[in-house]
Amino acid sequence: MNTNKPARVRFPIHPLLANRWSPRAFAARAIDDAELGSLLEAARWAPSCFNAQPWRFVVARSADAEGYARLAGCLVEGNAWAKQAPLLLLSVARARFEHNDKPNRWAQHDVGLAMQSLVVQAEALGLVAHQMAGFDAAHARGVLGIPDGFDPVAMTAIGHPGDPAELSEELAARERAPRERKALEAIAFGARWDAALELD
Repeated sequence: MNTNKPARVRFPIHPLLANRWSPRAFAARAIDDAELGSLLEAARWAPSCFNAQPWRFVVARSADAEGYARLAGCLVEGNAWAKQAPLLLLSVARARFEHNDKPNRWAQHDVGLAMQSLVVQAEALGLVAHQMAGFDAAHARGVLGIPDGFDPVAMTAIGHPGDPAELSEELAARERAPRERKALEAIAFGARWDAALELD
């Protein structure tokens, strides 16, 4: 089963980046301790402002039915497909610096960096990861016991690639759709916002 959808790039990028995408089909195969450890290790070594490492992760594998149900219960109805993934992970940001208790306005940026490291590591391991905004953060805070000062950021479904034919027709069509991105000129500017960035 070929689930590859490599990015159509204008300039070369590393294959791990080009091949990474966010499918919704997962195989019924567990994530083992070595795989999970590598994912979290990759996230742990991400860069962060003041090396504050504001990321925290609440993790549940499907083998832990009670814990998995808690995380799965935070998903919105439109993300019910994610309950087929063998692993759900909620990323959380510490809102204030530990060293001076000042607000860390870069915390969610840094959690994003950690998650990018995690999803690239997933690609390197032959896994797939799909990050989602569609979850109830307030419910997650309560049911998962997230303390004040920590903000739920995003939910991620992680597993081995599955068969898109096992999805609903609507979701399977989204799996087959080509990957799209804005043009470089739409996202990168010269030395001013209204200046074009010249690339040959």
